[in-house]
Amino acid sequence: MNQLFFGDNLHVLRESLADASVDLVYLDPPFNSKRDYNLLFKSPEGGESHAQITAFEDSWHWGEQAEREYGEILQSGHTRMADLISAFRSFLGENDVMAYLVMMANRLLELHRVLKPTGSLYLHCDPAASHYLKLVLDGVFGPENFLNEVIWKRTTAHSSANRYGPIHDTILYYGKAKPVLWNQQYTDHDEAYLETKYRYTDKDGRRYRLSDLTAAGVRHGSSGKPWHGIDVTAKGCHWKYTIENLEEHDANGRIYWPPKGTVPQYKRYLDEMQGTAVQDIWDDIPPINSQAQERLGYPTQKPIALLERILNASSNPGDVILDPFCGCGTAVHAAQKLGRSWIGIDITHLAISLIEKRLKDAFPGISFEVHGTPKDLEGARDLAERDKYQFQWWACSLVDAQPFQGKKKGADGGIDGVIYFADAVGGKAVTQRLVVSVKGGSVNVAQVRDLKGVLDREKAPIGLFVTLEEPTKPMRVEAASAGFYKGGNGKDYPRLQILTVAELLEGRKRAEFPDLSMGSYTFKKAKKENLGMAAETPNLFTNEN
Repeated sequence: MNQLFFGDNLHVLRESLADASVDLVYLDPPFNSKRDYNLLFKSPEGGESHAQITAFEDSWHWGEQAEREYGEILQSGHTRMADLISAFRSFLGENDVMAYLVMMANRLLELHRVLKPTGSLYLHCDPAASHYLKLVLDGVFGPENFLNEVIWKRTTAHSSANRYGPIHDTILYYGKAKPVLWNQQYTDHDEAYLETKYRYTDKDGRRYRLSDLTAAGVRHGSSGKPWHGIDVTAKGCHWKYTIENLEEHDANGRIYWPPKGTVPQYKRYLDEMQGTAVQDIWDDIPPINSQAQERLGYPTQKPIALLERILNASSNPGDVILDPFCGCGTAVHAAQKLGRSWIGIDITHLAISLIEKRLKDAFPGISFEVHGTPKDLEGARDLAERDKYQFQWWACSLVDAQPFQGKKKGADGGIDGVIYFADAVGGKAVTQRLVVSVKGGSVNVAQVRDLKGVLDREKAPIGLFVTLEEPTKPMRVEAASAGFYKGGNGKDYPRLQILTVAELLEGRKRAEFPDLSMGSYTFKKAKKENLGMAAETPNLFTNEN
């Protein structure tokens, strides 16, 4: 069964994944670029909505957690990594870069553990971090297991003050041991190459090129004998094929006979060639532009073609793919599409809910398990106590709402989520906005009254009050006093609806509102993939947890 985990990937790897259970690891970790990546939701009109959410904070700081993980490395028994990380600390000191490298080193040790002997790892990073990360990978895998530094051109040329324009990412490719699983990948030949090399066309319209039938050096076997009166040994050469094979090729029309006295040549047909072997510079996979159909709005989203190339090269159908920083889920999407089994991990519920929706849109009927997100009221209370923002984002996902504000955005104006819907007004579809307020603690009638004020202020037709605790009778009375919104279908909808987390989890209640867009105004829908489901994978997990 495919698995999606919400939580710190270090804990998930240690507690839930067995040794040598994964065939391929792809990770695109935060680059320590000193900025937050923001998940920008767009309004139905195409403009930027107020729902600018910090998807993850791309910065690391030296503190208690970094010091604890540093000590874990020193006590891990991995002396090579302990020596390396100690040298880094002596050189860099206790700063943000050092915290980032400690975090990555600890997780890479676990990723090495879960890889099968023939497995491989691709670490996607940018030039600001690649030199440090390569040393860390050498410490984990051994420099002898470094296979490639792949350069991916991630954007077009642009101006950059006092330096060359940075337009590429780096992908570091390591194997756990040798040999690794490898399937050579090919691209189509360049048109200029075809025009130069495949200049001939036979009577059937097939393009071909001519290549030598001889090789340097004299042989004394069949390949050294004269053929059709032509003795190539006089030129210090021999035939590349035996006389018998030459006759067979000639009978099949594969030999080109030039004017008399000239050595014949072999016909190589274009439609029999696999193309050009993929090299370590990838400039043929464009980034996701603003109009791309696969674009979901996640700032670091990679094109699915990039992941398909990696998966096709280093895994086979049925193999297990792991992405421990799965973001918006491109790696697990590619794995599902290509018939691989997969495991995805992310530390934000925002990412987990986005991946769940993406997979269900792209693969209707897909089955997978989600771990770490609340499944009952007790789990919901635990999440609310541990992280109120993650709880808010999770609660918004229960009603398919966009989270409205990130935890660094200040006052949210009483709005935690929004739902855009289309209603019929005067025979036309008009975009409306429903607002959501989430409460993870004690609740009272004043909070409901506040939401009524928000509806008036925002001119929102409907509001949802999502609460972890049971509402009081005065709260329900106050909500009822907000009246009704009459939809274009003639139906009345309560203008202020109170929904408990328990009701939503158990499916006993749902938000009521008309929506001609079928939810497509709130979230961009992933393109449906017309492919079969990946097979279940046994024995992936330990008996713990």
